Amino acid sequence: MRWRPFASMMAARMVLTTAPAHAAERNAYPSRPVRMVVPFPPGGPTGILARVLGQHLSESLGQPFVVENKSGANTLIGAELVARSAPDGYTLLMAVDNTLVMNQFLHSRLSYDPVKDFSPIAKVADSPLILVSGKDGPKTLDELAALARAQPGKISHGYGTITSQLAGEMLKSELGLDMVGVSYRGSNGTIQGMLSQDVTFVIDGVATALPHIKGGKLHALANLSQTRIPDLPALSPAADHPRLHEMNVAVWMALVAPAGTPDAVIQKIEAGVSAALKKPDVQEKLLGAGLVPKAGTSAELKQLIRAESARWKPVIERAAIKIQ
Repeated sequence: MRWRPFASMMAARMVLTTAPAHAAERNAYPSRPVRMVVPFPPGGPTGILARVLGQHLSESLGQPFVVENKSGANTLIGAELVARSAPDGYTLLMAVDNTLVMNQFLHSRLSYDPVKDFSPIAKVADSPLILVSGKDGPKTLDELAALARAQPGKISHGYGTITSQLAGEMLKSELGLDMVGVSYRGSNGTIQGMLSQDVTFVIDGVATALPHIKGGKLHALANLSQTRIPDLPALSPAADHPRLHEMNVAVWMALVAPAGTPDAVIQKIEAGVSAALKKPDVQEKLLGAGLVPKAGTSAELKQLIRAESARWKPVIERAAIKIQ
């Protein structure tokens, strides 16, 4: 009965032989250019984020990180491309919350599994959502609620993303309001709808609305996230309202790789992202695009996806939202 010492010896030998292999793998990466897929058209905040991070990762890791826009189908096209790519760290996805969370509940048939098909790298930024009205519209949440109760089913709100649509559904549910949602194509369409007074208010990110808020054409009622907005420091969070303590909605961005990407590679990219987000010039560029840098770890991103899935599934089911 000498198999136990033999087994122990073999296990120890495996540890000793695989450890240098992992170290070599980590040190060798990257040995060629890396693709960062953005599932949106060029010019949006997600693309800006990818380009800013890509520049610093290129400098710190010694190979080009090339941004490639693959837009369409509510981020499905870009996400599927990365999910089907080789798990070697040379194709990454700059995902947003609906890619990794909401899509699985919105589509009856999804071409990828947000949990099984990706290896989380890190959350990188938040895009806080704000509630915006026209210059002659309601100035507080209570004024908005009173207006909606006086005209049930006639007050409309605009949105340009799934997350802003769901934020509107949450707002209606928590305040017990009957309002009509109006869909626009992205932030530019949403803000234009507000400037044209086609809707009573909109829910959108900061970057597109900010010039009009500062110019007095639009009014910011509330910050729907619990992340402070540097350009609007006096804007109160909606969570201060007695019936909205749980309100905390922001579009978040995260970097993921195809499932099965080696841990050593994930850790190297994660470290590079963390270092980049600490740099003042990176922070300045992201804040200028309406983004708040949020460095995180692979483990934290995995937990975030799990928690956000549990939060948004009942909201989507209650609102009966489906994308065909």
